[in-house]
Amino acid sequence: MDSVSVEQGQSLFETLEVVEPIEEVVPPVELVAEAVSVAILVDVKGAVKHPGLYSLQEGDRLLDAVQKAGGYTEEADTRLLNHAQKLLDESVVYVPVAGEEPPAYSQPAATAVSATGGTQTAQVNINTANETEFQTLPGVGPSKAAAIVQYREEHGAFKQLDDLKNVSGIGDKTFEKLESSITLN
Repeated sequence: MDSVSVEQGQSLFETLEVVEPIEEVVPPVELVAEAVSVAILVDVKGAVKHPGLYSLQEGDRLLDAVQKAGGYTEEADTRLLNHAQKLLDESVVYVPVAGEEPPAYSQPAATAVSATGGTQTAQVNINTANETEFQTLPGVGPSKAAAIVQYREEHGAFKQLDDLKNVSGIGDKTFEKLESSITLN
């Protein structure tokens, strides 16, 4: 290593130029996530002005479906309806007439609205349900729902309800929670 004398070091120091830091203002980047809206089909029945099938967006509420159907008739009994309930594809919204016993609907992972019990979740057919429908079940989140669908695609239709325990992440305790909410057909 070469040695530098004090005079040479002093000379080098004197030739250095002090530079002020440059402040550059960079505008903030705004990230905007595009909302992807998924269309769902809902069957609105009972005491509404225009019963029928209505196309709504995923995340729409029961009240949105009723409004699309023209609103309630004068005879509608809305006391037990949950207007804030989010709807799923293939849902049935039934608005009863006062004193009426609403019919029971069988549909995959759809929600039937009734005057006797507010909302009731129909049984989920484990051989036809998609991931979103599986997530309506107690204790089933996105990863378990995906695992169920993947298992069914790899192994074929479930022969009995118990076969669901063959899916990774579904043991006896989870199955007990699900058993009353699932069906094979």
